[in-house]
Amino acid sequence: MKILVSNDDGIHAHGLRCLSDALSEIGNVIIVAPDRNRSGASNSLTLDSPLRIDTLEEDKRYSVKGTPTDCVHFAVNQLLDPWPDIVVSGINHGANLGDDVIYSGTVAAATEGRHMGLPAVAMSLVGETHFASAAHYAKVIVQQLQHHPLPSDQILNVNVPDLPLDQIKGIKITRLGNRHRDEKMIAMLDPRGKPVYWVGPPGAKQDAGEGTDFHAIEQGFVSITPLHVDMTAYNSIAELINWVKEYQ
Repeated sequence: MKILVSNDDGIHAHGLRCLSDALSEIGNVIIVAPDRNRSGASNSLTLDSPLRIDTLEEDKRYSVKGTPTDCVHFAVNQLLDPWPDIVVSGINHGANLGDDVIYSGTVAAATEGRHMGLPAVAMSLVGETHFASAAHYAKVIVQQLQHHPLPSDQILNVNVPDLPLDQIKGIKITRLGNRHRDEKMIAMLDPRGKPVYWVGPPGAKQDAGEGTDFHAIEQGFVSITPLHVDMTAYNSIAELINWVKEYQ
């Protein structure tokens, strides 16, 4: 099995190394990742300048001056022939729960893989310590997908609690929860006295009850949430058709 691994924390991230080491036990891993931290890049592509690629290890590790989406796009369309069998993104340094998936470069890298017709998984550790636990579950999930493939319009968003492997209670299949609105922006002055602004921290959990990804993590379970790549709200189409008819 040929496994394309990417992330949004950058080519030198500890989580990326743990993920690639674990998946190397079950397949041929090729790493194509951003040259620096690109967290929050979402599904952005670099369109105003060419991509620059550094080969760190021939046929093994490549650094891209671009976004996570750029990395997967380049790897599949230019670098790899034949194509990989699966795209695995992560292990993210921190959670991708609820609304986080909208902004996440980790999720975006997996989404780009699915746009190209490949099975894809986004892996995140809800913390900064027990990457080995997340790597273990990444390997389990990839092996399961070989026998139980996803529908063609879905990816898996996986979050692992920051616990030793023997303290994780198991796996829950979940839906996305959501947060309150983000906190206010943080205003500061630069050394020359000019104002600068930082995006505030994520909002507190709002919808975090049983069945959500938030709840699973709080209870010590791995959360697996299937996500649609097709964002169409099909249940609203009929209502909107009727709404439009009033103005025709």
